[in-house]
Amino acid sequence: MVTADNDSNAAQPFTASFQTAPRGRTSFRWTTYGDLATPNTQWVLSYPQSRFAVQAVERFQPLFHLLNGDLCYANLNPTHQPDVWRDFGNNCQSSAANRPWMPCPGNHELEFNNGPQGLASYLTRYTLPENGTQFAGHWYSFRVSSVLFISLDADDVVYQDAAAFVAGPDPLVPVASTGHAPIEAGTSLYARGYSKGIQTRWLEETLRHASEDHEIDWIVVQMHQDALTSSKTGNGSDKGIREAWLPLFDRYGVDLVVCGHDHDYERSYPVRGCNHNAGVDATTGAVVDTLQPRPVPQADPASTTFDTSHGTIHLILGGGGTSAPLDVYGEDKTNGLPQAKVFTKPNRPIPGTAANTFVRNPADALEDAIWSAQRDTGTGYGIAVFDHDPGEHGGTTTITMNYYHAPGADQTPTADYTLFETITLSKKRRG
Repeated sequence: MVTADNDSNAAQPFTASFQTAPRGRTSFRWTTYGDLATPNTQWVLSYPQSRFAVQAVERFQPLFHLLNGDLCYANLNPTHQPDVWRDFGNNCQSSAANRPWMPCPGNHELEFNNGPQGLASYLTRYTLPENGTQFAGHWYSFRVSSVLFISLDADDVVYQDAAAFVAGPDPLVPVASTGHAPIEAGTSLYARGYSKGIQTRWLEETLRHASEDHEIDWIVVQMHQDALTSSKTGNGSDKGIREAWLPLFDRYGVDLVVCGHDHDYERSYPVRGCNHNAGVDATTGAVVDTLQPRPVPQADPASTTFDTSHGTIHLILGGGGTSAPLDVYGEDKTNGLPQAKVFTKPNRPIPGTAANTFVRNPADALEDAIWSAQRDTGTGYGIAVFDHDPGEHGGTTTITMNYYHAPGADQTPTADYTLFETITLSKKRRG
């Protein structure tokens, strides 16, 4: 039983209860989405749909909820960061009081003057599983039944610089009470490489132990930025993730990767390995090695049941509740394939055309999205609901995903989430 009788709840204290994880191989449910924001529309990238998104979690009564980064966008409101975090917490507590909300950091958790990587606000508000490194809370793992969940900070490996930056022409002047000096135009919180490989070494060790543990049937990875996305107006796929982590996912048999970042829903085919020199420079058309993920051939292309022992499925789930419009998907070429943008090199703010202003270039390469299996073109909002069945000894185990979207929410917030698609992951049980 949990009670809340702090100052903000003194007049109407409330109590709530939650269920701890079951022991042994057993069935359970979890939910996930990213890019939530707050329902208070005075903040940048906040929208009333974020209230309905929290209610949707309670509708499905999961054991826990994965929140795939870009929690509240406080870094876009640098003179009101505590207020944004407050509104975010007040919104989430109607669900988080009843079940754990397990987050990963996104680019919008990086805040000026807030710790070495700008993550102090995020780390202060969550007590997360230990990872045995000096970067406590940045990444972690936990296990429920025969499923290992791994939460990563992709800010450490991505090429794109999508955190806060000062566009100019004027410097950013923090609130006087902070005592911080103005932040000059062109300054950004580019975090690539901050752990100096520690996170990737931890990831490989964690995956290796999991591969040797016959009590673990499934490996699910949570991160914010995307290795595979074909959104035209979104951020784009990132070669940094493909270089650092996709080979580990292949080697150790990661089954599922859930992300946010682009504000839409997209599902990949199972992928394993990559095609080299399959991309082109977005400006010149010259050949670029984007490490294009290679889809695994399916015996029945129409089937919605996938054996993920042969490849990893990636899901883009950035439709929590933020106010960005529906991300438009890449245009099809004459071969009928959608096009994906890819970051293949560091992307930093550069001087713009106006005096002392700065811009970020978009992704620098394009590739055929041969790995893209399903895209929701109707709305940018939704929630994924997963049900794990451990199966019987000597048989198969499954994870069934039902993705529910909220048609019309891009124009008018709505609590009406309806089923968009169902897929089943199936594999032989290890123990």
